[in-house]
Amino acid sequence: MTDTLDSPAVAPSLVVDGAQLIGGEWVPSHTGRTIDVINPANLELLARVPQSDAEDVDQAVRAAEAAFPAWRDLNATARAGLLFRWADLIERHSSQLDGLESQEVGRPSWGPPPMAGQLRFIAGQADKVQGVSLPTYSPDTVGYTLREPYGVVGAIIPWNAPGPMFVTEVGAAIAAGNTIVIKPAEDAPLTPLALAKLSIEAGIPAGVINVVTGYGSEAGAAIPDHPRIRRIGFTGSPQTGRLIMEACSRHLTPLHLELGGKSPQVIFPDADLDTAIPAIAMGITLNTGQICAAGSRVVVLRSVHDEVVERLATQMQKVTVGPWHQPVNMGPLINEKQHSRVTDYIEVGTEQGATLVTGGSRPKGPDFEKGFFVEPTLFDGVSPDMRIAQEEIFGPVLSVITVDDEAEAIAVANGVDYGLVASVWTQSVGTAVRMSRALQAGQVAVNSSLGAGVIGGPFGGYKNSGFGRTMGADSVLDWTQVKTVSMREAPLPRF
Repeated sequence: MTDTLDSPAVAPSLVVDGAQLIGGEWVPSHTGRTIDVINPANLELLARVPQSDAEDVDQAVRAAEAAFPAWRDLNATARAGLLFRWADLIERHSSQLDGLESQEVGRPSWGPPPMAGQLRFIAGQADKVQGVSLPTYSPDTVGYTLREPYGVVGAIIPWNAPGPMFVTEVGAAIAAGNTIVIKPAEDAPLTPLALAKLSIEAGIPAGVINVVTGYGSEAGAAIPDHPRIRRIGFTGSPQTGRLIMEACSRHLTPLHLELGGKSPQVIFPDADLDTAIPAIAMGITLNTGQICAAGSRVVVLRSVHDEVVERLATQMQKVTVGPWHQPVNMGPLINEKQHSRVTDYIEVGTEQGATLVTGGSRPKGPDFEKGFFVEPTLFDGVSPDMRIAQEEIFGPVLSVITVDDEAEAIAVANGVDYGLVASVWTQSVGTAVRMSRALQAGQVAVNSSLGAGVIGGPFGGYKNSGFGRTMGADSVLDWTQVKTVSMREAPLPRF
């Protein structure tokens, strides 16, 4: 395979066209089938990747099994060193990786990508994995625990932030001594493939990281269905998460699930609206609302409702929309299916009686004729039982729900099947403390939309938002299993 692509805008040195990584080799699918990866802003072809299936996954598992003993037995500090070297290469290629992910996801540039920092945080944990000594009944016995890798593990990641999610899953899994088979989404597999190529350049041995591309129903389904994959990480929709969990149950494979969200933004009368309004608008339009943590419900106290709606409308109308290479705030949705989903929800909101304040249509102009664009959209007069207030839209659609007091705000905020992220906007410490305890969410941000610069905060959800945590100080430990060892001296033989 040669490093060539149809579009010179895609960094050709980082992606091997038509190939996936199995056992350190860039190979096609065993069938030779491919999937076109397109730019959602203009529908231009970016590259082709293999359309793999269960046989390709099995080949990747075999490669990972072959690599596992040596990787497991490599001392943890040496593993960490290789991850640090990988992070350095990612940082060196940060502009290329940012451009690559911008094109395949459709988002405008976010500046230096976070992957190098994420990986360094994980690498620092690799040689901090420790067991404990255990009390014993007699002084001639020693007891202790070991934390050991599972072996070959698997992961499936979505298309909305493929680079950071690849590093989060792969970095922690291999830092613990596992080898991995990972499938990126067919809509955005190029950044994961580029990161995998840099891992080889960093010296991470062949077979430790295996990237298999393909559709979820083929390559994706084969990962939890494989009997020799010992643990699974999945990020995606609750519907697919249930299918993954059912498949894992057949082999009793442990897993963690990071699923959807319908995150509330609770605004109290004493909130600093100069800070809150821009943050809320950015939170729902960042990545075109295609973020599980996006704050899609504004739960506002009645006394400040009118001002909040007016200012949100003004702020969302300022959001610029366009292709990835323009200096805009928001790009297109990822594909036609997602575009139809979002526009259908906008119609449902109107049909169920919500008031469309701004947006709701495709932007007008030559830049928007081919891509999957939609305007930032704001609904007012939303009742808590409306579909746009209950179901994850995964687009730039914001719903305003009015409440009369703190108790009602809590009830509305918690009154959905999800529990991923929640935000509280108030200048009262007491209100912030009460709300932080009362909200059913894995992450609560006070006076922030998507968090406030916390390093190493565990990320995961309550209820239908999944279970397990990633990105925290225990992220490497979560890819290990515990063994108890008891040891005593054998009695001397009698003659």
